[in-house]
Amino acid sequence: MKRIFLAMTVLAMLLSGCNRENNSTVENLSEKILGMWIMTDKNGHPLPTNEKFVYTFESDTKAYVSASITSHPETGTYWNDQLETDVTINDNKMMLTNHPNEHTTVMEYYTVTAINDTEFTANYTVNVTIDGNVAGVETMVLRFVRVKTNYKAEVAGFWECKELTGIETFNDVNARLMFYTDGTYKYWTKDAEGEWQPVTTREFQDYFVDGTLLATRWKNIGEEELREWWEITSIADYQMEWTALRQNPDGTLSRQGMKWKKIK
Repeated sequence: MKRIFLAMTVLAMLLSGCNRENNSTVENLSEKILGMWIMTDKNGHPLPTNEKFVYTFESDTKAYVSASITSHPETGTYWNDQLETDVTINDNKMMLTNHPNEHTTVMEYYTVTAINDTEFTANYTVNVTIDGNVAGVETMVLRFVRVKTNYKAEVAGFWECKELTGIETFNDVNARLMFYTDGTYKYWTKDAEGEWQPVTTREFQDYFVDGTLLATRWKNIGEEELREWWEITSIADYQMEWTALRQNPDGTLSRQGMKWKKIK
């Protein structure tokens, strides 16, 4: 109990701060933060696509966050499709609070150091509690860029892969994807005779699109759940392009791309 109280006290101090310690030149954060943002850098390094979050600030008291996270086993995995988030803004400081499930509370603390119409940077601390117990506390420096296009509606439909560049992950050029408007999709592949057939061995196939971030998850019968992440760079004239920054086993990053054609 003492550990939880101490963690919450320290984090509350990060939000409130003292006037003599607040040397930020950020003004009108409540207005400038409105809109959609995607996380791009952590501690000065580009983020792999699977670690990116999308935040949509509807007002200075309400936001929505989307992320598919599997990289923090100590705090569980997240599948957040526009999860409602409470926002408190005080000068250049923000506190965001949400509940990914009935057991978990996530409290995020931002001290915004710079913001303009296209990007913002902030010192960041996140506190995760599960059933009242502190599961993890992380501190870092984050950079976000504004998202001006939301491909959520445009991705619906039947698409056939026409090109793959970079490393091959779960998707390959022998793929068709049918994205439904209810957040589910169906994967098609060619059989031995070269005919397109839907894959029928999956228990579920879900996706979400928020801004430019596309996340998918699926589970084959009797196997573990799998996930993949992409960023949509364009949808126009029945053509769609994806890109993703992947982390290699040696820690280096590599770029992957896919091109699709709408067939229905």
